[in-house]
Amino acid sequence: MPLNLEQKEAVVAEVAEVAAKAFSVVAAEYRGLTVGEMTELREKARETGVYLRVVKNTLVRKAVENTEFECIQDALAGPLIVAFSMEDPGSAARLVKDFSKDHDKLATKFVSVGGQLLAASELERLSKLPTKDQAISMLMSVMKAPVEKLVRTLAEPHAKLVRTVDAVREQKQAA
Repeated sequence: MPLNLEQKEAVVAEVAEVAAKAFSVVAAEYRGLTVGEMTELREKARETGVYLRVVKNTLVRKAVENTEFECIQDALAGPLIVAFSMEDPGSAARLVKDFSKDHDKLATKFVSVGGQLLAASELERLSKLPTKDQAISMLMSVMKAPVEKLVRTLAEPHAKLVRTVDAVREQKQAA
């Protein structure tokens, strides 16, 4: 059933609002997926904080105007499902990559992050980006390493003295 003008404007406004807040977008062709498979994909998207929507390409073109995803306008062709990463840049890429492992019909067409349109081959690289919690953990381990090394360096002379005294004690007991 075709959408009337008011419904189209509502869809454009909704997608534009999401695009303004999103970190990245992945577009994939879904031709051949069953309704059950699409429902499964939507459930996984909700669980991972990904905005997933099947929208007419003309409406997406209007929605991404004046956003960092304006670069995708020329690449929109065919039946596409758009996935916007709302929590971290790699969440939509991870969702599409994981789902397409089991479902060959879902084919990535392009990826966009940071205002750049990237080829579908960049999906793998984008999906490997750490989540916010992983990035914070990596940063903390890098920040903690010099302090740990300093503490070990300061404690080493005392530890070496204790080991030397212990070795002398053991040598005297053995004699």
